[in-house]
Amino acid sequence: TGTTIVAVAYDGGVVLGADSRVSTGTYVSNRASNKITSLCDNVYLCRSGSAADTEAISDYVRFYTSQHISETQQEPIVKSVASILYQMSYNNKGLMAAMIVAGYDAKEGGQVFGSPIGGTLVRMPWAIEGSGSTYIWSFFDDEYKEGMSQGETEQLVLKGIAHAMARDGSSGGIIRLVTVSKDGVSRKVFQGKEIPLVLGDMAEPQTNAAT
Repeated sequence: TGTTIVAVAYDGGVVLGADSRVSTGTYVSNRASNKITSLCDNVYLCRSGSAADTEAISDYVRFYTSQHISETQQEPIVKSVASILYQMSYNNKGLMAAMIVAGYDAKEGGQVFGSPIGGTLVRMPWAIEGSGSTYIWSFFDDEYKEGMSQGETEQLVLKGIAHAMARDGSSGGIIRLVTVSKDGVSRKVFQGKEIPLVLGDMAEPQTNAAT
């Protein structure tokens, strides 16, 4: 599960984020992959694990969700879409798929559901998955606060993924954010110098007096 995916709920919606590096062992096979997939207009999926497995699951969930929308003629609630994914994942335990379902509906507002390998489904205020998540559990434990605004939540997700990319060799590339709220969906991409610099144990670079 060489990646870092994050989803955080706030008052009024959710923010999903992911790096873009796809690795095959020590080889980077794709440096700009999009790991945030739309399941319907108001629900999105963060994917980590086997790209083939997670893409197959997302295709099936999107298909069954579209059938559900056709039958009910209304926007699905987030829990219903998450439950479809849960059934797909739980009944196919051989798949390597650690995912996060997040979205917004008028009934419950912003919601985040974690679905680790094996098919469990748990609602949480925030969820992280992938190899990079190992390095940022304490960061989110310390930095997450109830009642955050959209802007604060987006900065939290951005900084968390940047920290993981600085430590995890299987996470990297650019950072994508998707925000889902009652106002719709917005997307942001951060690359190069737009990504927060995390020095870790290294000393901060000093300006050369000669320049």
